[in-house]
Amino acid sequence: MKIFLKKICLLCSAFTVLFLLFGCTKSMIPNKKSIAVFVPGIMADSPIYKNLAKGVQNAVDQYNLSAGENNKASITILEAGTNQAEWGTKLTALASTGKYDVIISSNPSLPELCAPLTEQFPLVKYILLDASINGNQNIAAISYNQKEQSYLTGYIAGLMSKNHKVGLIAAQEYPIMNNVLLPYYSLGAKASDKNTSVDFRIVGNWYDASKGAELTDAMFATGVDVILPICGGASQGVISSAKEHKIYITWFDENGFSKAPGTVISSCLVNQDIAAKEVTLGYLNNETEWGKTKVVGFAEGYISFVEDDPLYIEYVPSDIRAKLNVLIAGLKNRSVVLPSIE
Repeated sequence: MKIFLKKICLLCSAFTVLFLLFGCTKSMIPNKKSIAVFVPGIMADSPIYKNLAKGVQNAVDQYNLSAGENNKASITILEAGTNQAEWGTKLTALASTGKYDVIISSNPSLPELCAPLTEQFPLVKYILLDASINGNQNIAAISYNQKEQSYLTGYIAGLMSKNHKVGLIAAQEYPIMNNVLLPYYSLGAKASDKNTSVDFRIVGNWYDASKGAELTDAMFATGVDVILPICGGASQGVISSAKEHKIYITWFDENGFSKAPGTVISSCLVNQDIAAKEVTLGYLNNETEWGKTKVVGFAEGYISFVEDDPLYIEYVPSDIRAKLNVLIAGLKNRSVVLPSIE
């Protein structure tokens, strides 16, 4: 019996030592952070999501260059697909693994999905780009001033339209589209000429190129001669039809001039790769301001307009480029203040 009890004591001691060692190991490497990038879509058809992953990866690579071997950060990227109804389930599954200290994502709908998870899995934090939050200490957000991006794009669309009819083809209706992108695109178009009208149409998804072409054909029939597509893979159909009908295209989120030279006449960018890198480095260096939303735009360098592409210079008349330059300068130095829409 004494021998048996002695063995039990030794076994318990061994478990105690392992527990202490595990606890000490965790405390000795407090900076070893695991990051998950949750892509609410697919990167192949979306520059905004491709640049999200790129920016986070660049930040992790930069951080790891100077981090000790036991303190290097790790990154996992998950593409959630285009079915928005599945995002909540997939995000919950990601958080429930307990493998990640922070989940970084980008979409205006993410705060609503993340808020209940902060109670369910309180050790996981979230950094959300292109989103807005208030007060949740497990979430930090960056909100792009897409009023500026939309207004500027509408302005050049209006200036380039000979028929004073411009269009916007969206994948879906959602709050940012209905409350910011469409109304400020319309405001910018009317700032070029008060008689300019905006034709707004919906694809119904983010991938149907045939429907994108069909909508563009229909717009052409009504006299629309400049279109902004915000519809993911369906934009390929918009471009195809626009080239056939000699309709101009304005582009969002990346330099799109090479997609259709002479057809794409503007590119207004959200510099998501820069933002993603900066917020990730801030997190890795323990500088994140939790519970707050930072609003950024032209003045901060997070939104920009491509002015130096040879195709822009070739196909957009100099007098129109001069008017764009004045507006861009005003947005950068904050002398131009866009009106509020109630």
